[in-house]
Amino acid sequence: MSTFEDFTKLDIRVGTVLETEVFEKAKKPAYKLKIDFGKDIGIKKSSAQITERYTTDELVGKQVLAVVNFPPRQIADFMSEVLVLGTYSDGGVVLITPDKPVDNGDKLG
Repeated sequence: MSTFEDFTKLDIRVGTVLETEVFEKAKKPAYKLKIDFGKDIGIKKSSAQITERYTTDELVGKQVLAVVNFPPRQIADFMSEVLVLGTYSDGGVVLITPDKPVDNGDKLG
């Protein structure tokens, strides 16, 4: 069982998606995302299997939550630096997003 202390080790931040593209070399359908997490963290890349519910165009400008302190993970020829958060729902993954605009880099608290 996880503890509250385990949860507090996760650095979960808000970022805005700047760019998206189809990740052709991924084993499962995915997008490559470039996400701006503000001046302290900067722009990070992520691979996200969210193609069932989202198009590349509708993702640009969307604020998302992501774990920013996991080690980078090699996926095919791409280095994914953050883990974008979502729920496994009927019809595909649904992203976790703030319900009002917030500053990039804001921390889940």
